[in-house]
Amino acid sequence: MDNDFYRIKRLPPYVIAEVNAMRAAARAAGEDIIDLGMGNPDLPPPPHVIEKLCEVARKPDAHGYSASKGIPGLRRAHAAYYGRRFGVDLDPEREVVVTLGSKEGLANLAQAITAPGDVVLAPNPSYPIHTFGFIIAGATIRSVPTTPDERYFEALERAVKFTVPKPSVLVMGYPSNPTAETVDLAFYERVVAFAREHRLWILSDLAYSEIYFDDDKPTPSILQVKGAKDVAVEFTSMSKTYSMAGWRIGFAVGNPVLIAALTRVKSYLDYGAFTPIQAAAVAALNGPQDIIEQNRQLYRKRRDVLVESFGRAGWDIPVPKASMFAWAPLPPALAHMGSLEFSKQLLTHAGVAVAAGVGYGEEGEGFVRIAMVENEQRIRQAARQIRAYFRSVGMNVPGPGGRG
Repeated sequence: MDNDFYRIKRLPPYVIAEVNAMRAAARAAGEDIIDLGMGNPDLPPPPHVIEKLCEVARKPDAHGYSASKGIPGLRRAHAAYYGRRFGVDLDPEREVVVTLGSKEGLANLAQAITAPGDVVLAPNPSYPIHTFGFIIAGATIRSVPTTPDERYFEALERAVKFTVPKPSVLVMGYPSNPTAETVDLAFYERVVAFAREHRLWILSDLAYSEIYFDDDKPTPSILQVKGAKDVAVEFTSMSKTYSMAGWRIGFAVGNPVLIAALTRVKSYLDYGAFTPIQAAAVAALNGPQDIIEQNRQLYRKRRDVLVESFGRAGWDIPVPKASMFAWAPLPPALAHMGSLEFSKQLLTHAGVAVAAGVGYGEEGEGFVRIAMVENEQRIRQAARQIRAYFRSVGMNVPGPGGRG
């Protein structure tokens, strides 16, 4: 019996899971681990959303199969959100599908539109599903930079000029997970023009659309660009915006051909999220939106505490412009360890979990991703423990009172 499965052979060990297993073992042994590794929100959804979940779940007829593409009310609510937030008109029937989180949507669209041997352009470093969703589907990945500058467009030009067969899909995600980089509408305009010229589909991951810290520059949607619907779909999620990560509600919107392809694949694979969860998601989208600004301010405060306290500990963290993450270069004195070993040492000797940058692609080596999912007190505690670890390995770091 052959147990050398084709798709499993194409998947390397999940680096992020290695540190997660160490964290779980440490906690099982009674250690207090400050978890800044997984981007798992620590706050609840708004009370009225939970109340709607309970209300609908009490109905006797709410426990059957739901709708794979999402209940009509939820698709309409998300279309209305796009209208309010981005000024984008969406047809709830043809241009919106509900997914089981954006991760599932990306993976199933990859299955829907990819043939073995297709070439897909994906950022490096990047959230793993951006590449491995297509690798599982049989595609070949050609990496492009995450940095949204001229090097990005030079890489796109080289890819379409020299890759055989020509690329068919371009994946992007801003604000970036893991690097927290942002883009403006002019960047999307150039990307859409490039995709239209070279007949590329664009898959845009906008999961962190509402966690931006420059109040004068809200995160744009690629669908705001004229003609973007001809080539693009965009994925969003309620996980971070409404602190509903475990509810697994996301959306794909945009090009009707791609939405139809995703809808068809999903019709074979699932019956949609539990109906009461979808009804509660409608309440979140249509109800008071206070939580969005509250979460934005909370992550901004945590960002500021992280940058300040880690800096005092001897670790300079670049200030992220958006998302719930900081993308931090390893301290120069410890850079020789590499990101995975550094993450292990930090967990073992400082009791702080972070995510190794190499888990997001080879260009992530030399960095770690720090998630702002603990409160300000715990972030300061993490800084103190990291400072003690740095001192224990001979780094010249400041004392408790200042930068030295």
